[in-house]
Parts: sequence; C-alpha cells; structure tokens
Amino acid sequence: MNYTHIKTLGELKAIHYVSRSIKEELRQNLIKALEAKLPVFDGIFGYDDTVIPELERAILSKHNINLLGLRGQAKTKLARLMVNLLDEYIPIVEGSDLNDDPLHPITLFGKQQIEKLGDATPIAWLHRSDRYTEKLATPDVSVADLIGDVDPIKAASLRLPYSDERVIHYGLIPRSHRCIFVINEIPDLQPRIQVSLFNILQEGDIQIRGFKIRLPLDIQFVFTANPEDYTNRGSIVTPLKDRIDSQIITHYPPSLETGKKITTQEARIKPEQQRIRIPELSRDIIEQIAIEARQSEFVDAKSGVSARLTIAALENLVSTAELRSLLNAENETCIRVTDVFGIGPAITGKVELVYEGEQEGAGIVAHNLIGKALRTLFVQYFPDPEKVKKQKNNTVYDPITRYFGSGKEVQIFMNEPEAEYRKKLDDIPGLDDLIFDSSLKTDIAERWFWKEFILFGLAEYSVLSKKSIGLEVRFGDLVSSMLNLDGMEFEEE
Repeated sequence: MNYTHIKTLGELKAIHYVSRSIKEELRQNLIKALEAKLPVFDGIFGYDDTVIPELERAILSKHNINLLGLRGQAKTKLARLMVNLLDEYIPIVEGSDLNDDPLHPITLFGKQQIEKLGDATPIAWLHRSDRYTEKLATPDVSVADLIGDVDPIKAASLRLPYSDERVIHYGLIPRSHRCIFVINEIPDLQPRIQVSLFNILQEGDIQIRGFKIRLPLDIQFVFTANPEDYTNRGSIVTPLKDRIDSQIITHYPPSLETGKKITTQEARIKPEQQRIRIPELSRDIIEQIAIEARQSEFVDAKSGVSARLTIAALENLVSTAELRSLLNAENETCIRVTDVFGIGPAITGKVELVYEGEQEGAGIVAHNLIGKALRTLFVQYFPDPEKVKKQKNNTVYDPITRYFGSGKEVQIFMNEPEAEYRKKLDDIPGLDDLIFDSSLKTDIAERWFWKEFILFGLAEYSVLSKKSIGLEVRFGDLVSSMLNLDGMEFEEE
C-alpha cells in the first residue's frame, strides 16, 4: 500500500505503521512472490535449479550472502534484482543522513528531531530504487570510505569537540542503513579493511576512531567474489568468510540454448540494425565459440570466459554485416559465415591465455576457436565427413569435391556485394542438394549462409582447403593446395 501522502510522524502512527528490518522485509516479500507464482529474478537464465533456489533459501534465512563465481556469471545482476523484493517506499526522518526509521531512529539527529518536534516530525519516503548501494572493492578503499571518519572541517565550522558525535562523516555502509549494500570483488579489499567489517556483520554496529557510539545498522549485505585461486591479488580472510552466512556458487550457462537466451537479452542491437537478418545458426556459432574457449587448453580455465564475450561478439557480428551493407549501399543483408571472423576483437579482449596460448598469439587462438565451433556444429546438420570418407561408393560431398578438384577456387570477401556473393555460391554444384537432403527448413534469404557454412565445415574437416588473407577467404581443392605448398617449399630450399 502506498502511504507517501503521509508527511508527519503523527500521521504515520495513526495508520499503525509497523517497521520491519530489511531482512524481514525481503523475506516476507519473497514469500508473497512465491505464493503468487511471480517471477522473482526475472531475466536470469540457467539458474532455476541451482543458484536461484539457494539464493531464495538464503533470503528466507535472513542471511548475508556471498556470490562466488567466475566473471560474467550474473553475480552483480542477481544482487541488483533483490531490490525488487523491497517495499516500494519506506518512511525516513526527513533530513536524516542515515535513513532513520521514524519509529526507531538510530542517529543523534533523528532522536533530537523526534524529541523536539514529537508527532510533528516531518518524514519523507524513500523509494526502493534508492535503497541499493554498490561498491567495487579496490586495494585503495579505506576504512573511512566504508565506515566513516572524524571530519575536522565540520568540527571547526560547528565549533564542536572531536568527542561530539556530530563531527563524524559517515561512510558508505552507515549511509546504507535499511538498504542492500553490495561489495563487488571482496577479495581485493586489503585484509585490514575486511577486518573492519567483522563487527558490522556480527553485531550490526560500527565504531569510528574510538567513539563510544553504537549504531545498530540494518543492512542486507551481498558480496561477490571470484574463486580464491583465480588470482594472487587477495582472498577473503577466514573470520570474515565465517561471518557471511550463505555462500552461493554461480556457474556458466549449462547449455548452448541457455547461453543464447542470455546473449539475445543482453546484446544491444540498435533499431537501425533490425534490418539485418540473423540466422539462428550464427547465434549458435557464437555460443559454441564460448563453449570451446572454456574447454581450450590455450585459455586459462581459472580466469573463465565471461558471458560478455558472446554479448560483445553478437554485437560485433551484426555490425560487421551492417558495415558491408553501408559500403555497398544495400538496404538489407543477412549475416554471413565470413562475418564471424569480424568478432575477433570480442574474443581476444575477453580470454586470458595460458603460456602456450600467449606463444600462439591471441589472434590465432581466436581464429582456432571459431574453427572448432564451426567443426562442432557442422556434424549436427550434415553427415560427418570423417565417416563419409570411409564409404567406397559415391558420397554426398562428391559433387562439391569434384568441382574444386577440377581446379576451381572460390574467393569470398567479407565486404562483397550481395549479388556477387550469391553467384559464387550458386555456381558450386551439390550445395543445394545437400541442404535439401538434410531437411533443413531454411528461409530463402538464409540459404546462402548455409551454403557458405558447408564450405567452412568441409574445410574444418580437411575435405577442402581454406586460406584466410585479410578480408578474403579462399576455398580450393585440398590435394592441389598441399602440392602447391610442397612446391613452394622446394623452391625456397
């Protein structure tokens, strides 16, 4: 119920308003949402049977929470969504720095206002969107930043001794009284700063510079952290970890389909880019690249591969097609397989390589991950070329291999006009039959994407040769390519 029309403490008492702690507020509102079958953590995919039930149990238990997981696993997003479980508005003593509850003030200011004005004490209403504070833990964060410190300027201007509570400048945590307070990457806090949180978590109060004050803070703490072995920058000190009631381990999407939902939801596709057709398979390729990266021997598994990789990759993919359409003055275009190589910057900037990967080079590792993704997905739609090779009779790939075996080459340029691109693929025999025989229900506009996908897939299985030179990809006969390569090596010797 909305009580924001109430402006004084007397009016608040008249409606028999009952204050609740923030943990009780979260608990009761979660119970109502569950009973009403309402989505609590809307927009979070892949956690329905794992993380979300554990988070709900922690809220029901009124626990402070640590979300532990690799980067890009929606830890901060989960914390932000907890705001939806707060009451829409809560009353505060107007002018209070620490969101004083009019019925249970904790600051000197709040107590003095009520003592002086009584039921005429003015109150304000705080919206739930203003009851969320987030702090990124960095090594330079101080106790004063989080807890507070004596303000000498305030003491001088008000002519107050340092023993007066009014000279204190409160930090982020006291100012988050009756709010959700999130510290991201808690291991990055220096151990002595982590120690300053002990009393807040255990007793709910703070101490500043030896002041004998007790502020029974009412805060829902949420911490986020990477696994301790991810980096040598630091860890959560054991006594602090012991005081955090529930530690919930997050994870990456359990399936390609779940990953696609996340990427589609989070990717920022501009309105003017809606004209670009995005085949479903191109989205699969992007998700498979992330899956391959998480399994790659060249990528540091402890660092992880963030979901931000696929989000940025989809945005890059669409922009690659958009750039081509702008250069060729074409109103409509469809994603091509060659466009996938335009997402390289989204990969190289988001994977942390081990020593062997550094030796290979980030660009080569990215290129190889794309190739592995294409190889994995190819056999989900077309016959496995390695099994087909063992057949003695004519195979489904014979018309294609004969075409290239006759000395033909196909050069596909990333920024090639649509008409030229389609003609090159239409000239290759066997592609249409292969698509038809595989019973693929493809839109006519996406047919050339599938034709190109077949060429890339066969190249990954060493049925055709493939050379990438700048913005050009050249397909040819594998045997001829090997002979030419041998000849070049012979001449150099």
